Amino acid sequence: MHCIPRAALLSAVLCLSACGGAPEAEGTDTLAEQSQTLLNGTSQGCQYGISYLSLSFYSPPQWNVYLSRYSSATCTARTVLLGVSYNVPKISLAANDLGVAVGYAYRASPSVSGNIQCRVQHIEPSGMTVTRTSDLVVMYGAGNVETCNLAISGDGTTLTAGGTKTGPLAGETGSGSNYVATFADFFTTTNAPTFAAY
Repeated sequence: MHCIPRAALLSAVLCLSACGGAPEAEGTDTLAEQSQTLLNGTSQGCQYGISYLSLSFYSPPQWNVYLSRYSSATCTARTVLLGVSYNVPKISLAANDLGVAVGYAYRASPSVSGNIQCRVQHIEPSGMTVTRTSDLVVMYGAGNVETCNLAISGDGTTLTAGGTKTGPLAGETGSGSNYVATFADFFTTTNAPTFAAY
């Protein structure tokens, strides 16, 4: 991960402030879907937020996904680059005192035929470093994982990522275009998720 230049960060903040959140673009969530997605959370006394910035001056256009820690009396502001997408990413965040979990559905390839997958990462709060990464991908790349909304279960250790897909995930139970990926002990292990489709 890299810290972004102050000028780019200012531009991102101004854009997000003016737009009231992530920039609107074709393919963004409906209002109902957005209401189900958390973009901010608190871990170890600090507030974190996930956002993206359109870089339309590139050809093809791309979107940078960022994680920010907001300034407070006890927390220093910092923003790091999580990844780059060649489509409008669908982003989500969940946090507790064990860490920050981020998820974003993204296209890694500039080709419009490239598949969309969901990247789920555990971010260690104090250093804002990635301690684990899991990519949720339709088998053989023959489809897309279009969304991945995160939630932490009541036990505080189990993370779920849920959304829509257009093909089967490896080892999934059930069938259908919706899925739930369950990561047991997400913040303390690197165990692979289990998948249920419906």
